[in-house]
Amino acid sequence: MERLAGEIGNLCGPWPGVASQALALLVPPAMSSSAPPPALAGLVRGLHHVAIVVPSIEGARGTYGTLGLAAGAVEHVADQRVNVLVLMAGSQRIELVEPASPDSPVTKFLEKTGGGLHHLAWQVEDCSAAVRELLARGVRMIDEAPRRGAHGTTIAFVHPKATGGVLMELVEEPREVA
Repeated sequence: MERLAGEIGNLCGPWPGVASQALALLVPPAMSSSAPPPALAGLVRGLHHVAIVVPSIEGARGTYGTLGLAAGAVEHVADQRVNVLVLMAGSQRIELVEPASPDSPVTKFLEKTGGGLHHLAWQVEDCSAAVRELLARGVRMIDEAPRRGAHGTTIAFVHPKATGGVLMELVEEPREVA
C-alpha cells in the first residue's frame, strides 16, 4: 500500500492532495465512499472510471505497469482531440488521457496543473434520459446532449459547479446488438 501511495504521489508531482484523492478512489475505505454526489442520485449504477490527464500516455504507461495494472490499446477520440488508454486495477477502470492536439479540451488542464486527476465517470443505463432528468432538476451541464466517447460509449459531462467542484462524466456502455 505504501508503494502504491508513493507511485501515485510521483505521478501527481507537487499536488499531494491529488495523490491522496487518487489513492482513496483506488482503495476506498468503504463502499459508501463510491456513492455519487446528491445531484446524480438515482441515476447512476456505479463508478465507471477515474480519468487522469497525463502529458504522455507512453511516458506514464511504464509507471502504471509497475503497479501491475493491465493496459489495453490506445484509442484516439477525434471529436475530443484526445488519446485514451484504459488500465484495469482489478475490476476498477482507470483512463489515462493525453491531449492529441494543442486545442484539445485537456490541454489547458495539463498546462494549468501539470496533469493529474481530471474527472470521475459514472455508469448510467441511458445517457440521454439521465441528461434530460438532470436538466429537468436544474443541474448545470457541460453537454446538454450526449455525444460519442471512447470505446463506443455515449457520454455527457456534468459541470463541476453542480457537483462540488469535481468534473463528472455520465457514461452509457454500447448496447449489444442481438
